[in-house]
Amino acid sequence: MKARVKEFLTDIIYYIVGGCVYAVAVTTFLSANEISPGGVTGVATVLNYLFKSPVGAVVFLINVPLFIIAFLKIGKGFILKTVIATAATSLLLDTLVIVLPQMEIDLILASIFGGTLMGLGVSIIMLRGSSTGGVEIIAKLISLKYPYISIGRLMLFLDFSVVVVSAFIYKNVQSALYSTVALYACSKIMDLVLYGADKGKVIYIISDKAQYIVCDILNKIGRGATYLNVEGAYTGDKRKMIMCTVRRNEVHNVYAAARQHDPAAFIVVCEAGEILGEGFKK
Repeated sequence: MKARVKEFLTDIIYYIVGGCVYAVAVTTFLSANEISPGGVTGVATVLNYLFKSPVGAVVFLINVPLFIIAFLKIGKGFILKTVIATAATSLLLDTLVIVLPQMEIDLILASIFGGTLMGLGVSIIMLRGSSTGGVEIIAKLISLKYPYISIGRLMLFLDFSVVVVSAFIYKNVQSALYSTVALYACSKIMDLVLYGADKGKVIYIISDKAQYIVCDILNKIGRGATYLNVEGAYTGDKRKMIMCTVRRNEVHNVYAAARQHDPAAFIVVCEAGEILGEGFKK
């Protein structure tokens, strides 16, 4: 029970820190210079420009029907975390706008700094196995029906569509160009923080519930796993040890799967300098 409370509080801290960084990116740099951050937040900033509606509240309201559909189609674990993270981010967007400065600076600087901070904020949230909802949920739902289309491409298409519409609303073609710069900076920072330039983690798990843990790794996390036959030097007990290779942002999901089935599971995490093969670098 204490472990779950500690894990939940850690999640909340990550969501608050990530939400604050995200709010600075949107309020101080992007929205202030009519640069769309893409996705649901991009829609919210356009509505704020037209009707002065609160950005955070609109972000959450747009996400509500997406949460319900995703809860039914994808599952409750990921969605419940996403609801909390999105609520925290939305609240911070509307709260911090009161105190944060809106800097009307050189547009290329605004797009680079805004995109960088936006990517950092989202990455901090995703490190705890969650997301900020919106485009990612839509992409996941579409991929259920069309699995041959990558989620990354779907998200890029949806973000770009919002950017194009925003350019028409702002009546400024340059806005779309600077928004593209911001999205590129955002994606590069996310790659660096979450994936670490082709680095990852190798996880070894020893547990009596190995088969259940592997089932979650394969079906819920979408990663492969390998059984290694091991023998305890002291006890002489023979067991199966799980070995799996994941991205940095997926480590928490493996922890959660292991702890759910076996709180006493023995887990060792090692740094992988570079990973080549299916699901990683070709």
